[in-house]
Amino acid sequence: MKLVLTEFVSLDGVSQGPGSPTEDTSDGFTRGGWLVPYLDDQFVRRTSDWLDLADGILFGRRTYEAFARDWPQITDPNDPYTARMNSLPKYVVTNTLTEGSWHPTTVLRGDAVQTVGDLKTQPGRELQIHGSARLGNALLAAGLVDTLRLVVAPTVVGSGRRLIEHPGEAVGLRLVEQQVTPSGLVVLEYEAVGAAPVAAYEGVAAFV
Repeated sequence: MKLVLTEFVSLDGVSQGPGSPTEDTSDGFTRGGWLVPYLDDQFVRRTSDWLDLADGILFGRRTYEAFARDWPQITDPNDPYTARMNSLPKYVVTNTLTEGSWHPTTVLRGDAVQTVGDLKTQPGRELQIHGSARLGNALLAAGLVDTLRLVVAPTVVGSGRRLIEHPGEAVGLRLVEQQVTPSGLVVLEYEAVGAAPVAAYEGVAAFV
């Protein structure tokens, strides 16, 4: 399977609590819900199309517990995500849980890079990470992430956990798709291409 990291992020790089003020209040965060004012039909269609490609969803423990608490409570038959989120195979990387409450769930114990690397060898289309930024960062630095999908909201949150804030290897990315929704969300899709290149600026002539 291809490993795909999907994240919602503000202009100042915050990824914590995009969907609700109570979604993730860890570390005293009080500014959740910053993505919701910008949701529109184009965003829903695009993210629903992404979910169509998933043969499994991968989580860290914190995000898994939040999703396992909230998603089974959504019963609106017109919600475009609910049936798939609740029925797709879930995998949670944790050494503290022994089983999952959101079925079907498989607990992946041990080293995250090793266990996810083994899971990627299974047949399938996409194994998608939704949220779980710490896990996503570790797997991106380890070279396991194939595709990075970002939805950038036109807001500066001002505090909260950043998407990429932990030390890791430099990663090169190639932009393969971009669009802007009517509400101003910027939707970006990148492919990982190995180590990030570096160079010294030697004047405009070197690039023309």
